[in-house]
Amino acid sequence: MKTLLNRFIVILIFILLTASGLYSQTTPYTILISFDGFRWDYTNRGLTPNFDYIEKHGVKALSLKPSFPSITFPNHISIVTGMYPQNHGVIANTMYDPVTDKLYSLRDTAEVRNAYWYKGEMIWETARRQGVITASYFWPGSEMNLEYRRPTYYEKYEHERDYVERINGVINWLKLPYNQQPKFITLYYDLTDSEGHRYGPNSPEVNAAIARLDSLIGFLFKKLDEIKLRDSVNLIIVSDHGMTEISKDRYVNIEEIANCNSCKFFNRGAVMNIFINDKNEVDAVFNKLKRQENHYKVYKPENVPAHFHFNNNHLIGDLFVLSEPGWSVGTTKDKDRMNDYNGGNHGFDNSYIDMHGIFYAIGPSFKENYKTGTIENINIYPLLCKILNIIPKQNIDGKLENISFILKEKE
Repeated sequence: MKTLLNRFIVILIFILLTASGLYSQTTPYTILISFDGFRWDYTNRGLTPNFDYIEKHGVKALSLKPSFPSITFPNHISIVTGMYPQNHGVIANTMYDPVTDKLYSLRDTAEVRNAYWYKGEMIWETARRQGVITASYFWPGSEMNLEYRRPTYYEKYEHERDYVERINGVINWLKLPYNQQPKFITLYYDLTDSEGHRYGPNSPEVNAAIARLDSLIGFLFKKLDEIKLRDSVNLIIVSDHGMTEISKDRYVNIEEIANCNSCKFFNRGAVMNIFINDKNEVDAVFNKLKRQENHYKVYKPENVPAHFHFNNNHLIGDLFVLSEPGWSVGTTKDKDRMNDYNGGNHGFDNSYIDMHGIFYAIGPSFKENYKTGTIENINIYPLLCKILNIIPKQNIDGKLENISFILKEKE
């Protein structure tokens, strides 16, 4: 009788742990890779045999639609929170907060790690609360200065960190004792973004970057084979945005048109946020910019088109300027650095196809040889929660039903 009771208790504990997500014996490993700036059509250039393999044996979306604006940090955070930038708080790579008079910049490590800026709950936070071990070999937001908001394991970002070393680091995590292994891992590469900005998306340099990143997928497959985990790993490859050609001849000096002594201008290129100290000047500056509106649009935040989901955050500023695709906006100081504007850029209207990225997935959770249309990146977070058997945060913008059809049907 006592033996039967003990068995019943063990079975009950197993059921409870499984239901809560704390028992992950049957949960596959998932690696989420970002190839920054990898445009939706880069795999059509005949340079990507490993992507072709995934397409044949896994899932390929026509494109991955970024959230607006189509900028690096906002979209990386949207991918791992399921929220639009206005809701998760990271609305640009550079942000000014008039409440605290603080400036967030990619080059300011202290602010990048300051949890104040990150209002959304990231997937590793959700997972960690429910007993799932996670890891990040680089991802925006993964280095926050609050320990409980970080992945279990993480690496501090080093732009020049060797690309193969990053994969070896991921493999080392997977070689840990079972009860220490992360079930979810992120990995990040900047190459197509960096080369796209410098040389433009149609350059030989970008083609070389495409081929190199594809070869890294093959290397990761090889290393997973070596540790006999390839069949147990879901690999999801995404990009935050695409890239389009720009030119120094397609430039609008917003500062010159505004002619405003109390204005502060933040960001340049595809978007600009304008903060005006003297609120009595807001209408006057808006009207000046509106009268000369050519190759850009100027908005008060409440009038930003609803489909952008970008009008409800105090970091947007008093006025917001959006460039026509292929054009750039900036200040007089920016104009003097126009040599930087002869390659490629992003940040434009997220419906513009050049701004779209990639979504590929392969592994035990995904259908095989399955193609779908465009996926929105806010739906990736609920997908990850489903795969990891955890309960998603409820106040998100993404919906599982918009992406769950790419998963294998349970037998």
